[in-house]
Amino acid sequence: LDLNDYLIMNPAATFLVRVTGDSMTNSGIYSGDLLIVDRSLEPKDGNIVIAVIDGELTVKKLRYVKNKLSLVPENPKYKPIEITESMNFEVWGVVSTVIHPLI
Repeated sequence: LDLNDYLIMNPAATFLVRVTGDSMTNSGIYSGDLLIVDRSLEPKDGNIVIAVIDGELTVKKLRYVKNKLSLVPENPKYKPIEITESMNFEVWGVVSTVIHPLI
């Protein structure tokens, strides 16, 4: 089996990222995991995304609530980040798959 055929829908717009940190553990994403990220997918409410905020990469759940955009962690130790106009913000892509080792 070629995993590229099963896991990557658009090779030209897909990249992999290694996770550091524990802000998404309740979504099954752990430090050391690999994320498959698709830049061709339109980010929607509830998607897990790779975003850049003021030059720093983060992985969070994208939420639109009352016309406000937030990046929400999936670990109660962390608070949501409300995106404001003063921030330099960009979504780099939508996470389509998480790969984590079992050993």
